[in-house]
Amino acid sequence: MCVVTFGHGPRLPFRAVLVTLLTDYGVEDDFVGVCHLVIAGIAPEARIIDIAHGIPRHDVRTGALVLRRTLPFAPAGVHIAVVDPEVGGRRRAIALRTAEEDRILVGPDNGVLLPAAERFGGAVEAVEISTSPCRLVPVSATFHGRDLFAPVGAHLATGVALAETGDPLEPSELVALDLPTPRLEGDEVVAHVLAIDRYGNVTLDAEHALLARSGLRLGQSVVVEAGGDEHVAVYAHAFTDVAAGELLLYEDAYRTLALAVNRGSAADRLGATLDGELRVLPA
Repeated sequence: MCVVTFGHGPRLPFRAVLVTLLTDYGVEDDFVGVCHLVIAGIAPEARIIDIAHGIPRHDVRTGALVLRRTLPFAPAGVHIAVVDPEVGGRRRAIALRTAEEDRILVGPDNGVLLPAAERFGGAVEAVEISTSPCRLVPVSATFHGRDLFAPVGAHLATGVALAETGDPLEPSELVALDLPTPRLEGDEVVAHVLAIDRYGNVTLDAEHALLARSGLRLGQSVVVEAGGDEHVAVYAHAFTDVAAGELLLYEDAYRTLALAVNRGSAADRLGATLDGELRVLPA
């Protein structure tokens, strides 16, 4: 049985595990620190790794994409993600287990978890944890990261079975993000803007497998159609393969198709906006 009041109750059997934490809390306040303290109080030997806490406020989509692209680099463990603009509202709080590697993901049921879960075969078991016996009591209406997600995740890290932390849910009922789908049309790659980073680099939703099927080759000149305009680019390996100010198409560090201007902003050059459709074709 989970401990229901922080700092009291029997110590649970422990199994060493990784606990990762991703939020939009920032690091200026005590929010992240107190989540660490809660996890450490329940699972003192767990290794806690912060993935990111600078997710833009309330930006579920960015949180989901960061979680999806980073978890393949993490050992299997308990992965807590809290980007939760509807905290205290009607959205569910959940924990799920993935088909591959038995990873456990914990967070709000608003789509932030499912893209990462799909990287590991999807969710095969899920529970609603809003009234979990593992929660802290009382539960704040505005800080479920501390009172719900951190303690449930920590108890799972000690070896508590997922089914014991909440009420069963059908994985098919979980909220999914509505993301566009890339495709091939002849020799054209039709992709969409997933993210724009601080350098103005544009991340697209076409990954390595789709790019490999497209027939595009390194060093090739390509045309990028965006917003009714055509831009010439080079499919390059690195930024330095083109001159300063030139546009390049490349696979980023996560093997996802991206666009950049060497020492400039591809977002500005292309007028890129989230979900905007781009077409890439041989020049």
